[in-house]
Amino acid sequence: MMKLCDSDLFRQAALIDGDWIERADMQVINPATGQVMGTMPDMTAEETERAILAAETAMRDWRTRTHAARADLLMRWHDLVLEHTEDLAQILTAEQGKPLAESRGEVAYGASFIRWFAEEARRIDGAIIPSPVPSKKILAMKEPVGVCAIITPWNFPIAMITRKVAPGLAAGCTMVIKPSDFTPYSALALAVLSERAGIPKGVLNILTGRPEEIGKTLTASPVVRKLSFTGSTRVGALLAEQCAPTLKKLSLELGGNAPFIVFDDADLEAAVEGAMLSKFRNGGQTCVCANRILVQAGIHDAFVAALSERVDALKVGPGDAEGSDIGPMINAAAIKKITTHVEDALSKGARRSTAARELAAHYADPMVLTDATSDMQLASEETFGPVAPIFRFETEDEAIAFANGTPYGLAAYFYTRDLARAFRVGEELEFGIVALNTGVVSHAESPFGGVKASGLGREGAREGIEEYLETKAFHMGGLYDS
Repeated sequence: MMKLCDSDLFRQAALIDGDWIERADMQVINPATGQVMGTMPDMTAEETERAILAAETAMRDWRTRTHAARADLLMRWHDLVLEHTEDLAQILTAEQGKPLAESRGEVAYGASFIRWFAEEARRIDGAIIPSPVPSKKILAMKEPVGVCAIITPWNFPIAMITRKVAPGLAAGCTMVIKPSDFTPYSALALAVLSERAGIPKGVLNILTGRPEEIGKTLTASPVVRKLSFTGSTRVGALLAEQCAPTLKKLSLELGGNAPFIVFDDADLEAAVEGAMLSKFRNGGQTCVCANRILVQAGIHDAFVAALSERVDALKVGPGDAEGSDIGPMINAAAIKKITTHVEDALSKGARRSTAARELAAHYADPMVLTDATSDMQLASEETFGPVAPIFRFETEDEAIAFANGTPYGLAAYFYTRDLARAFRVGEELEFGIVALNTGVVSHAESPFGGVKASGLGREGAREGIEEYLETKAFHMGGLYDS
């Protein structure tokens, strides 16, 4: 059971134009217990249209506020999020399953985007361009793109909201947000805190329920000028197709198949630590987690032994249990996919180098698999679970070819102490995010996004706010006597 100091943060409702709409149309399941933790409305196309209208109406005022005024409201929201870290973490763990320590970390991480873009709001500027005509001036002006549709996943239900919403609000946009129907309550709690911060009604609207009807209405609306989505490549491509008739601006953070390359000259301890951080964070349910661990022959056996020892020491249990390192997977479909990948790998010659555990149905057994090969499902598909397959390689060229041999291009990691190799490999890896000697790549200050089938656009950093701005060329004539 959640232990909340402020029970008002737990809202079983949707939010349209400042009105909280309560209906028990759908159930939300606690993945650790399989029990119902609450309900939510299943919003209709008509209600989605109401939310779009509310955002359009609210934007008339929101976009005209000074950058400093919007920044101040965002900072108040940031402060309230941090003040309520424990309650937000309790809600997040109950609906998503990750350990409380990770949930607290996600709250801080999510808040960092609000602060970063509050600061960036004050730095939105333009330019005066020298005109070829003496009597003219040309101004390049930055303006908000308009009403934005935000569709977020279940694996980081706080951070994925703030990473998208904060830059939009800073730019002067208003939002219609569709959180995952697995994890709606974190988004709703953030909305409660945004109201307390003074963000006006209609600026943030939260639609709960099944995605199909809500999504089709958002993508078809000519009022919605931008869509930002994090999720699978399949759904991202479908949304892009639906947005094509209205030519919306798109930000798509899609699937990944991250390589994690360990060269012979790597710092073994650092490489193992990086693999633990990258692979087993949130039980492997992240789009940037190491999906293929490539280890050079000379260090292979030592790496496998050290990693297996660390994995065997992981504690699996409910997210709110003391000392849990890995919580439950999000649902039965996730368990089925993990099981299918493991069984396929073992049937094709992979070997398990970690001890087996007897776990409840909601949990996946963290493991290391050696002798992985390219014909296994886990080599080409995201497992999205705590399974670390080890692929042995001999040469640098072999590792790079295998790493790049995927339609995806989100994140890649590699470990080496050779400076020349660091630059060489870093430039040759075809990914939007490349990490050298670190397993952590997510910071508000850094651009986040992929290439190829991993998506379009960037979140975070200076680039993140540009995704919510349009440039207007303002030509001014008749300024001087002819």
